[in-house]
Amino acid sequence: MDKRIGVVGIVIENLENSHKVNLILHDFAEIIVGRMGIPYRDRGIFIISLIVDGTNDEISAMTGKLGKIEGVNVKTALSKF
Repeated sequence: MDKRIGVVGIVIENLENSHKVNLILHDFAEIIVGRMGIPYRDRGIFIISLIVDGTNDEISAMTGKLGKIEGVNVKTALSKF
């Protein structure tokens, strides 16, 4: 299966569930090339951006699990490299 490079944007609105996000990201560490997290304190949210390199199945599995967490929104942009 072809690997793809992409960007995953994660907005955490329910801060109580941020530990669940980190557990999932740890489980998928092998496809994460880079990560930047910013606490937007004025709005009471956290924003995480990821650079990923993996198959469609791997990336979809990760984003699907993240999207099931209450108060977490996920968007992905992929490019075939």
